[in-house]
Amino acid sequence: MSGHSKWATIKRKKAKVDAQRGKVFTRLAREIIIAARQGGGDPDNNIRLKAAIQRAKEANIPNDNIMRAVQKGAGELGGGNYEEISYEGYGPGGVAVLLDIMTDNRNRTAGEIRHLFARFGGNLGETGCVAWMFEKKGLIVIDKSESALEEDALMLLALDAGAEDFKSEEDTYEVTATPGELAGVKEALEQGGVKIEEAEVTMLPQTEVKLSGPEAEQMLRLMDALEEHDDIQNVYANFDL
Repeated sequence: MSGHSKWATIKRKKAKVDAQRGKVFTRLAREIIIAARQGGGDPDNNIRLKAAIQRAKEANIPNDNIMRAVQKGAGELGGGNYEEISYEGYGPGGVAVLLDIMTDNRNRTAGEIRHLFARFGGNLGETGCVAWMFEKKGLIVIDKSESALEEDALMLLALDAGAEDFKSEEDTYEVTATPGELAGVKEALEQGGVKIEEAEVTMLPQTEVKLSGPEAEQMLRLMDALEEHDDIQNVYANFDL
């Protein structure tokens, strides 16, 4: 199972717990702030903000919280002084790890991330050391147990709508598309009666590193520690279990 698929499955299982702790709320609020700051506070004219607001609503974030985040990003309220950066490094066995960061203190965050890598058998690398191993793609995840269509019909619908690839994983179907085609493919699937579990623009690995035994366990612990860090929005890795 690929690192993305394996970790995505784990994240979905722990999402409710994260939401109870407010971690999902915090991350989505930061995404809204950054999107509003970069493209303005009108979601009709800011695709990134519109997508962030949609994800926040799906996570049941109250509308008042969403509006405050938009206002912070647009400069109408104080706070929201975050910068958006990427960190790259290596996990156990030479696994490539790419991080999306939103922080109000770059030096503090860098030190903390470096410590996490070292603690779990990895190391923080230089800019550009692993980013070339990943490609930005639109990803749609469908729970097999909730799919109203058979696999062949679902695949045909997705490909006809502009998807690039269709894969059957253990418990899910994964549909990939270019970031620009993601919204159209998602809409076509929903119109076809397909329930979407997840739809996002993500970074998918182009090559994978096979792990087993202690290295695999340590890699999962590193992923968990990185996901728990407040300043990390997204974690991508190219391990294969």
